[in-house]
Amino acid sequence: MKKSDLFRELVENRRSNRHFSPDIEVPEESVLSALTLAHLSPNSSNMQLWGFYWIKSENLLEQMTPLCMGQSAARTAKHLVVFVTRQGLWKERAEWNYENIKKSIVGEPTKLNKRGLSYYKKLMPIIYRHDPFGFNNLFRKGIVFYKGFNKSFMRFESHADQRVMLHKSCALAAQTFMLAIASEGFDTCPMEGFDAKRVKKLLALPKDAEITMIVAVGKGTEKGIHGERTRVPLDQVIFTR
Repeated sequence: MKKSDLFRELVENRRSNRHFSPDIEVPEESVLSALTLAHLSPNSSNMQLWGFYWIKSENLLEQMTPLCMGQSAARTAKHLVVFVTRQGLWKERAEWNYENIKKSIVGEPTKLNKRGLSYYKKLMPIIYRHDPFGFNNLFRKGIVFYKGFNKSFMRFESHADQRVMLHKSCALAAQTFMLAIASEGFDTCPMEGFDAKRVKKLLALPKDAEITMIVAVGKGTEKGIHGERTRVPLDQVIFTR
């Protein structure tokens, strides 16, 4: 079977399952393998401003259920993974990328090397720096107005733009994780119904962490599938220009 056929089968068979079997355990090796693959997901500028919090203790799983609005997916899950963004790590990750480029240089740095070094040393602070008074937002707005006045330019101005970019990357990692779990023969349910404030407190998440989604993991049951999968016609979502 071709890789494309295997992937199509994987995607077509993956469903959000809202009730997991109480009798079938999900091996920790399967979850760790899926998280390892999620770690390889594409992300903005390779900054990897994310964190994957794997909940496997029975005590914490029980405490998470009411914080996930009592959803059966949370109540019956064998594992939960909380995918979070970590905007506060931008300096550390920019420096990590910068040092990796420096280590890769043999002899005189090439134009690509210099561009990469400048990218992480000069551009990343402009993009990610945040202050409570909004001065950096004003600075970015000024750059965008000037640079984008008569040519195409990335319209990246506010802290809200930062948050959107981080959650995009984190969501890509969550999708990779869910497909990887499906390849292990188990099921998932991504959940957005949760009390983010209480989850953050329970797990003692860092101050800068924002939860993108919580993914429940288990062996799905028939009752966990709520009807046939339906999608609007392709011509309502695919547009050719």
